[in-house]
Order: sequence, then structure tokens, then C-alpha cells
Amino acid sequence: MSVKILLFGEATRHKIVDDMNRAEVQSQLLAAIGEIAPKTDLAAIDPARPVRQQVDHDSADWLNFLVAVHEKLGIDIADAEAARLRTLQQLVDYRATWQAAR
Repeated sequence: MSVKILLFGEATRHKIVDDMNRAEVQSQLLAAIGEIAPKTDLAAIDPARPVRQQVDHDSADWLNFLVAVHEKLGIDIADAEAARLRTLQQLVDYRATWQAAR
């Protein structure tokens, strides 16, 4: 019985993730930043500027952020893509492209 509930819950989560609009995706990305760097003023983050220039993230924090992105948005970001996805706007665009391809 618990397996069925888990599977239903996972399917529901994926449906919710699929239905996110751009603002909701950006909100989830900001939440992920807040989890990794809790002292960050999330309201001051400029979506067009590289995140690592605005937040005190080292490379391990950045990897943790990408893991959080996967958990919150259900997308995998390949290493080659991760290197070019530096801003929140680029991440939102990547998520939109991923969603459109599904």
C-alpha cells in the first residue's frame, strides 16, 4: 500500500512540476539558492546576472544548487549545460526548453 501512495505522490509531483510557469520556476530556483546560502538576500538577486557573482557560492555549493534544482524542478542538467547556465534567466529558459521538448 505505501508503495502505491509513493508512486502516486511522485506522479503528482511531476505533474505539478510540469505545470509551473516561468515565475514559479524562478521562485523555486531562488528557494534553492536560499537553502544553499541562507544569508542571501533573495530579493536582491538579479536574474540577468551570474548567480555565483551575487551569492557566495564555491564550486561545491554550485553543485549542491544544481542538485536542488533537479529535486525542485525534476530536470537533469548535463555538465556541459551546467557550465553555460550561469544566470537565473538562463536556468528558467533551460527549464522552458526542457518542458517544451517533453
